[in-house]
Amino acid sequence: MTYIVNDFCIMCKYTDCVEVCPVDCFYEGENMLVIHPDECIDCGVCEPECPAEAILPDSEPGAEKWLELNREMSGIWPNIAERLDAMPDADKMQDESGKFDNYFSKVPGQGS
Repeated sequence: MTYIVNDFCIMCKYTDCVEVCPVDCFYEGENMLVIHPDECIDCGVCEPECPAEAILPDSEPGAEKWLELNREMSGIWPNIAERLDAMPDADKMQDESGKFDNYFSKVPGQGS
């Protein structure tokens, strides 16, 4: 098992999860984070830290597509190992639906 980040993270990009990750397995895109599934040690400390509830175990129904996206993007995006400010409208964007279709970007973030 590993953990994945889903579309709830898009346009929010809270990094509370990054701060507690003991193995630095988060990678940063322009408007979301992903977890490298081969680096994640399944400790689960990141899951309760996410205000957007965007982190789930890969055993959850529907997680397969997110597992593949996390794997793909973690091979492209830079590693992030420290907390950064969330996106400017993160609180407003948490409950918006259709975020993947409307906002997902493959553009890398800044990393750390």
